[in-house]
Amino acid sequence: MLSIVSYVTNSVAWAATPKAGKRERLADAAAKVFHEQGVEKTTIADIARAAEVPVGNVYYYFKTKDQLVQAAISAHARTAEEIIAALEQLDAPAERLKALVRGWVEQRELAAQFGCPSGSLATELDKRADGLDRELADVMRGLLDWIDAQFAAMGRTDSRELAVALLAAYQGISVLTNTFREPAMMETEGARLQRWIDSLVPAT
Repeated sequence: MLSIVSYVTNSVAWAATPKAGKRERLADAAAKVFHEQGVEKTTIADIARAAEVPVGNVYYYFKTKDQLVQAAISAHARTAEEIIAALEQLDAPAERLKALVRGWVEQRELAAQFGCPSGSLATELDKRADGLDRELADVMRGLLDWIDAQFAAMGRTDSRELAVALLAAYQGISVLTNTFREPAMMETEGARLQRWIDSLVPAT
């Protein structure tokens, strides 16, 4: 049985699997390739290749690259839901949060190469005026709300502030890890964040 951290790691990787339906495989492949190459540099052929689907078949499901961007956002949402469902298997809210951080740290090599999957896409979509940036913001807000709920369950009245601080710390270290190409930076920050979470647990 996969550990929580392994499950999180595997979920974040977005590897399209042959067992998935073609539409889902294309959405997962789009999320992966957009992360690695950026939206503007990615072609529909690149996504078809990553999904192991003939290029002509892509147009049966998605008529434009913008529709693939929207599908990639849906893949981000699905991944977030799977991660949260896995984390919910842990009993204590602090342990859930620390497992989330460990999952982020497990992805440090990927972050060093390409940055945070959601954060990188959000930066690109922010320059557009088609509303897709808001759709991705809703996905990220869902994770923020979940983190908020964990701090609230720990009895923190400042749960929203703490949730923003945790997510901001991850986004910030993802940028630095990617900028300097140093995965160890994320590992160090991950250890600090876990100690910080422990410091917020009420004494019994």
